[in-house]
Amino acid sequence: MGTQVHSAIDGLVHDETHELAARVGSNLRRLRTKRGHSLERLAKLSGVSRAMLGQIELGRSVPTIALLWKVARALDVPFSALTSDSQSRGTVVLRKGQAKTLASADGTFTSRALFPFTWERRVEFYQLTMAPYANEEAEAHATGTVENLVVDTGRVEIVVDNQAHRLEAGDAIVFDADVPHIYRNLGQTEAVLYLVMTYVEPVG
Repeated sequence: MGTQVHSAIDGLVHDETHELAARVGSNLRRLRTKRGHSLERLAKLSGVSRAMLGQIELGRSVPTIALLWKVARALDVPFSALTSDSQSRGTVVLRKGQAKTLASADGTFTSRALFPFTWERRVEFYQLTMAPYANEEAEAHATGTVENLVVDTGRVEIVVDNQAHRLEAGDAIVFDADVPHIYRNLGQTEAVLYLVMTYVEPVG
């Protein structure tokens, strides 16, 4: 019975990963073409290899958060534009087990979307989870992007344009996110934060 349950869970995770990879690949190809970039040009602009970009466009690789930020910045779009789909509006229940979650390369930083990627929007809501002493460096987002963070649990440091801000549970911060910024967990326990992203141009 245990083996069957694990197999079912593994299957669901595989399906979710495959679906996300296909969506990112399709969006990347559409946005790159729309801006008239070849794979070679986008590779130079983003610092991501042509081979990796090709794998992503074919749906064979799910990029990390850091890689998505690089590509999105090169295309001058929010990274959510690379993961959006296009369905009609309506009431949507977002089950925890079916969350769209992106992770850092080492898995110490995760970003879970708390909104559906199903319609045009200028505001997005995320749950961020950081392992003890995790450090995540973020690329500058699209021009005019603003982040509003609140710390749910833990002690963190947010570095914006080389200026550090220490936050305890319950503290919040608002900053312009179109410059490089860093998230740091200062404690030996997991930190959980909630993030509202506001864009100048609608996405989705």
